[in-house]
Amino acid sequence: MSAAKQSDEKLKPVWRAAEIIAKRLDISVKVTDNVIEMLEEGATIPFIARYRKEKTKGLEVDKLREISAGSEELKVVENKIATVHQAIKKAGKLSKDLVESLKHAQSLDEVDTLFAPFKPGHKGTLAERARKLGLEPMALKILDGRSVDLSTLVNKNEKSLKTVGDVEKGIQHIIADIIAKDKGAIQQARNICSSNKVILECHKCKNTTKAASVEKKVVDSKKKDDSYKYEQYYDYKIPVHYLKPHQILAINRGEDKKVITVKIVIPEFIKNQFISFCQRKWCRGRDNTYIENSIEDAYDRLIVPQTCRSIRSELTKKAEEASIKVFADNLKSLLLQPTVKGKTVLGIDPGFSNGCKSAVISPTGQILATVVLYLHDHRSNKSKEKDKLIDTVIKHRCEVIAIGNGVGCRETEKIVSDLIQSKHFKPLEVYYSIVDESGASIYSVSPEAQKELTDLDPTLRGAVSISRRLQDPLAELVKIEPKHIGVGMYQHDIAEGKLKISLDSVVEECVSFVGVDLNTGSECLLRRIAGLSSAKAKKIIEWRDKNNRFINRQQLLSVKGLGQKSFEQCAGFVRILNTDNNNSANKADSDIKTEVKPASRKRKTTTASTSKTKKQKMEADLEPNPLDMTPIHPESYHIATSFIADVGEDISHIGQQDFIQNIKSFLNKHDVSDLTETYSTGLPTLVLITEALTKTKSYDIREGNQKPLFKQGITGIEDLKIDSILTGRVTNVTHFGAFVDVGVGNDALIHSSKMCTSKGRQTLHLGDRVQVRVLNIEAARKRISVALVDIL
Repeated sequence: MSAAKQSDEKLKPVWRAAEIIAKRLDISVKVTDNVIEMLEEGATIPFIARYRKEKTKGLEVDKLREISAGSEELKVVENKIATVHQAIKKAGKLSKDLVESLKHAQSLDEVDTLFAPFKPGHKGTLAERARKLGLEPMALKILDGRSVDLSTLVNKNEKSLKTVGDVEKGIQHIIADIIAKDKGAIQQARNICSSNKVILECHKCKNTTKAASVEKKVVDSKKKDDSYKYEQYYDYKIPVHYLKPHQILAINRGEDKKVITVKIVIPEFIKNQFISFCQRKWCRGRDNTYIENSIEDAYDRLIVPQTCRSIRSELTKKAEEASIKVFADNLKSLLLQPTVKGKTVLGIDPGFSNGCKSAVISPTGQILATVVLYLHDHRSNKSKEKDKLIDTVIKHRCEVIAIGNGVGCRETEKIVSDLIQSKHFKPLEVYYSIVDESGASIYSVSPEAQKELTDLDPTLRGAVSISRRLQDPLAELVKIEPKHIGVGMYQHDIAEGKLKISLDSVVEECVSFVGVDLNTGSECLLRRIAGLSSAKAKKIIEWRDKNNRFINRQQLLSVKGLGQKSFEQCAGFVRILNTDNNNSANKADSDIKTEVKPASRKRKTTTASTSKTKKQKMEADLEPNPLDMTPIHPESYHIATSFIADVGEDISHIGQQDFIQNIKSFLNKHDVSDLTETYSTGLPTLVLITEALTKTKSYDIREGNQKPLFKQGITGIEDLKIDSILTGRVTNVTHFGAFVDVGVGNDALIHSSKMCTSKGRQTLHLGDRVQVRVLNIEAARKRISVALVDIL
């Protein structure tokens, strides 16, 4: 290799990303390698999770997401190492020890610490200044154990070398720098970070009161001083090992606001361990005052500050990841709430002087009527407005009233409840449900709403959204940016980019796993399917409008801009439903007849399909395929077809009760694991196929989840009593507990310490129906504390 080429070569770290991630997540390196390889080839997480279980050993989506995030993070570190290496090399300050330190760095903090002294405008470290004075050769002699005479380096004309003490101090700085950059010392520092004996201390800022008073003069006089929120941290000590994510984020916020000071305290015995390690390595059993002083200097001046920064950085990183996960889990539970089918819904967006905006939505999502009800305006005729509400419900036979949980919710709920209790909607049996309206106002003025509800006043669009959220939460909520759906914790303290990536991934997972009908799916839903984008979703809808409808999945390859890779990723997540009688028109217009060949038992490769001509691609087989109604991927159709034939069934009967019963009978006589060799496929793929064939056409993965809470009566906080047993629904989950709507207008808190039942400690999810016992009521502060009794 030429010298020029060698100088341009990118510095590679000694570690492999797969090994670090595997250790962090406690999974095999081989599986991690497989996942990273598939991600780099363009595979999506939903596709990998569902169709590549043989390679992932059945890893859950959350783990795949963590591998993806870890891989991207370490790529950034790797690129930073190369960039810093080139910058220092260009400056002519690269040393062997520094190269080794860079190669072993595993985080951006470590790389930044190593690069800090070499940044433009930096005066240089004390070690760098000492090296410029020519003290490094003497320092290296001392490290080698040779005897030296420091007086020979004294120079009365040089400010930093006037005395032997000045020379000794300069040499100490160089040796301390060498020690701090040693890979063994760096590992020792990492061990300190992982020690559960390290303490975090918080104290009230001495100038808190003064700072608050100064701030009051500067900011709007209406702005409240919220320093009281951090009182619990005014004299607070805790091992970093036991800090909870919400505590870390609260402490960081308090520190930013200059309400509290934060300090990391490392016990003395850890310092002694570090010094002992260094003495064994560099003193080698000899007494050497120079080296011993340098070791202590390296620890106090370099290692401790760097370690404290690393600990704080790692705590914040983990807290942010945990907070994002809480948001993602809550969002997933919200998106996967079951649909409310076959019901006409009246949606009410509560308000006072501007009225309650209301919309009646049919079971298919069509707008039947809109009305503004002035139920709370002091200038209105309340009796007349209630009659208007009653007439609307009875005229359109509304069985459910969806009330948005914003301003005026409690007052509106009371009116609706009173009308139900007094049988004003007779003969209808009407129920109501409180619906989270977060993001509805943002949606109502969005381009998406303008396009979808062009002729509707923006103030009424929120009511439409509230109704549809109850009918089909997933289809409606995908229209809103996930960050606007209020189910997170400290989300404003988290980097928006990280949050968006995670939440978008959750939406993609939910939409993909539920599936979208290719002939009726909206652009909002289609663009969230794995492998598709907004541009591709538009092209699909354009093709659908032009050609009337899709007959089979294979026709996706006829869509402009949708190639083999996109088809591979999205095909299993789109459906062609009701194929029995919807293709006659298409068949009549087509002279193309395709011979159906017997399916091979071996998995087909994609070579044939990738080499097909443009004409063949445009003339996709126009025959419907009943397997397109299932989550079975086209790459496995030959396996599914052979399996159905062996059962003795007809593929056209997929989803019918007799077909399902025959499949189950066959599986009762044959163990699926024994059939893998017969069909030349892995067990996960065969399990997916057999499970898909035992589902009805109307099967929805959301069916088993908790349904919305429907009510007819209302209770006030003043009606509650200690030890009362209540039923409610989880509205939000955090690290310190879960909030539950118990029907009194204010959510009750189940603290994390009160989540044990007779069945042991429970984990709650957003949407869970629970039974709770009232522990404490603070009516003035509208706070209710409850303990979990059971999950219903």
